[in-house]
Amino acid sequence: MHICMDWKSITFDWNRARAFLVTAEEGSLAAAARSMGMTQPTLGRQVAALESEIGFDLFTRRGRGLELTPNGIKLLEHVRLMGDAANQFSLSASGKSDQIEGDVSITASELLSTFMLPSMIKALRQLEPGIEIEIHSTNEQRDINRREADIAIRSVRPTQPELIAKRLCSVQGHLYAAKSYLKQLGDPPTIDELNKALFIDTENPGRLMELLNSQGLTLNKQNFPVISNSHMVQWELVKQGVAITVTLEEIGDNEPLVERVVISDLPLINIDLWLVTHNELRTNRRIRRVFDFLVSAFAGQVTQE
Repeated sequence: MHICMDWKSITFDWNRARAFLVTAEEGSLAAAARSMGMTQPTLGRQVAALESEIGFDLFTRRGRGLELTPNGIKLLEHVRLMGDAANQFSLSASGKSDQIEGDVSITASELLSTFMLPSMIKALRQLEPGIEIEIHSTNEQRDINRREADIAIRSVRPTQPELIAKRLCSVQGHLYAAKSYLKQLGDPPTIDELNKALFIDTENPGRLMELLNSQGLTLNKQNFPVISNSHMVQWELVKQGVAITVTLEEIGDNEPLVERVVISDLPLINIDLWLVTHNELRTNRRIRRVFDFLVSAFAGQVTQE
């Protein structure tokens, strides 16, 4: 079937579109220029020419970097497809069309990035050496819509319709404390002893206090003398015997310096993990490959309900 197209109406310049795409990916003109092997002024002129051609701004300045405008986000969808098509054309021309190559960025919490992802990424790299992985280890949610990451592992299901979410599993969290700290409390400690114990959270008062109080404790700000926005710092403080915190059993049960704080009156904490990406998963082979691999990897490492 022949599709009739008005070829005269297609007037865009691919070099300008590519300049926009790389700038959006890299986050700044300087980084994009280095990536493309050209000078920053030349790249800037190409982006500016595209903005002039289409009649609206694609970026706004944010500190030393650039942030996509709402119109820029919409256009990026189409230009990404063009970029993928151009890449597939190049692979086909060189006889490598069956290979999957390119970058995929994954964002996850510090604990997941440190204790769970490495073995999965090792296995993925053995299967797909052409895929380069960038891991953003952060406890703050990166914006998938703005392409701050390709794939995210989150503990909350997203509500945006343009995002695809796959429930990975339900993992259990427990209270953990250093063996030396438990000796001070009583082993096992009672509810009353826990109400006098010290805990660590990201803020004071924070979600942990609310969560534990919902489980039957009566904690207040005085129970949280140390706070940190880093889960790794929190975990190290626990191992040093400073206080108690909640973490996943896959992490806590494998640390010889700590023990579960087991109290029959305290139910387990269940955390759903979600794998999230943008709906371009349907068209981007490498993101789909990594997404599907992580689904399988988590299914093998964590017991599914």
